[in-house]
Parts: sequence; structure tokens; C-alpha cells
Amino acid sequence: MSRLRRPLGPDDRIQGPRDAPVILVEYGDYQCPYCGAAYGEVKQLQARLGSRLGFVFRDFPLTQAHPQALQAAEAASAADAQGCFWEMHDLLFEHQDMLERPGLLELAKLLALDLDRFRADLDSHRFEERVHRDFMDGVRSGVNGTPTFFANGHRHDGAFDAASLLEALTGGVGASR
Repeated sequence: MSRLRRPLGPDDRIQGPRDAPVILVEYGDYQCPYCGAAYGEVKQLQARLGSRLGFVFRDFPLTQAHPQALQAAEAASAADAQGCFWEMHDLLFEHQDMLERPGLLELAKLLALDLDRFRADLDSHRFEERVHRDFMDGVRSGVNGTPTFFANGHRHDGAFDAASLLEALTGGVGASR
């Protein structure tokens, strides 16, 4: 079983407490339909576990199969620079049909981002290196497709429905509120 090579760090984006008893890391691609399906499963898991879960999303754009994935990942980082990573993350998965530039600008407008700054960040590829770092960390951890989940540092190779992820995180212990 593969282990997560880069542990949770200060620059990781996390929903929930950094010291939560269970940590789920996803390597994902905003254009991947399977990641889109997993998004809803993770939301269910978050609702069920509440503050007992820390959820980390790391970029793993599969650009050969998903030509808008890199730009979408950069857009999420550009939104993060304005304090709206998770809001953009959610919108990207909820609107996977809007990952070309005009759609990304519409999503940025919905979040009331500074559009000039957002455009400049996309045009300069300011966050491409961050996306690449996540990708390479994923490769070193054995990620070869999306979504790939790590439950408490161990790669989860099973199904990515909420029940399977819960089992991987808790081993069946503490599954109820």
C-alpha cells in the first residue's frame, strides 16, 4: 500500500481542523468526471464527520485527457490568492462545463473576485509551479489517476463513495456521530 510522501504542510488547503483525528487527502482534476462524482461523496463524508475530518485537495491535472484541467487548477489557486479557494473549488466541480476561460471568468464574477487580478494571475501562470509541485508529489506517492485518496496517510485503492472512504478513514470506528 502506498503512503503519502508529503505530509500535511502549512501551504496545504484544508477544510476542517489541521489536527482532526482523520485526514483525507485527494489528488484530483477539476475536469475529471470521476472527481466530479467524488466531490459529492466527499461532501457527504464531511457532513457526517464534521470537525473530526480534515480534507485536503491537491492538484493532479491529467492534461493529456483533460485539456482544461491545468487552467482550472490555476484558477482555483488564483481564487485562493483572494481568499476564496474552497468556494472556487466547489464551483469548478459543480460547473465542470465552465472550465474554459470565459466560464472561469464567470465563476470568478460569482465570487466577486477582483477580475483584473484574477485575469493577470491566469495570464502569467503565476500558480503553475504550485500545481506542478502537487502533481509531482502525487507521482512520488504513487498517484497515477484521479481521483486518488489517501486516508490518514495511506493510499485508498477502493471505491470512493462516502461509505468506503469512511471505512478507510475510521476502520469502522467512530463512524456514527
